[in-house]
Amino acid sequence: MSIIQIKNLGFSYGSEQIFKNADLTLDSDWKLAFTGRNGRGKTTFLKILTGELQATGAIISNVQFEYFPYSTSYTYAEELFSAVAPLAQPWQYRRELFALGLREESLYTPFDSLSEGEKTKIAIAAMFLKENAFLLIDEPTNHLDMLGRKTLASYLSQKSGFIIVSHDRAFLDECCDHVLALTRTGVEIRKGSFSQYLAR
Repeated sequence: MSIIQIKNLGFSYGSEQIFKNADLTLDSDWKLAFTGRNGRGKTTFLKILTGELQATGAIISNVQFEYFPYSTSYTYAEELFSAVAPLAQPWQYRRELFALGLREESLYTPFDSLSEGEKTKIAIAAMFLKENAFLLIDEPTNHLDMLGRKTLASYLSQKSGFIIVSHDRAFLDECCDHVLALTRTGVEIRKGSFSQYLAR
């Protein structure tokens, strides 16, 4: 466990101010559902954490932020695991795949021939094997059917250390224990499920 501190965060697109003097303290073990109306700045916030976008203020953390989705140009999933999580071992690849309902053969199947849902699961599994990573997962359910969403939610419920954006309320309820919300007045954190946050 470590603390992620965000101090006096500010960011604008031209004359449009997205964040102003935002202060947050996050625990790196939390499973955070990230909510806010469309266009409010959820993806922008995640990209600020990764350093892709430059903001004012300070982000103080000992973890490495990893953003999903990311571009992949690997021939096989095994290569992706090796590149993303170089310290992980093949038995760990298999463990993560099994937890996501995937077979070992998917490691050696041409990556481009896998379904988009399979690619999503593999990419997220690889990220969770990376040492000292805090995951920023943006809309992972887009290519998943109902069973795939349930499988991924169950998998994430056993993990820790991530912020996730999804419009699927049941999915967020199953895998998250805190809510990070962009509101009209700023950014707030609430402990509990997404449904509990909405019902407050």
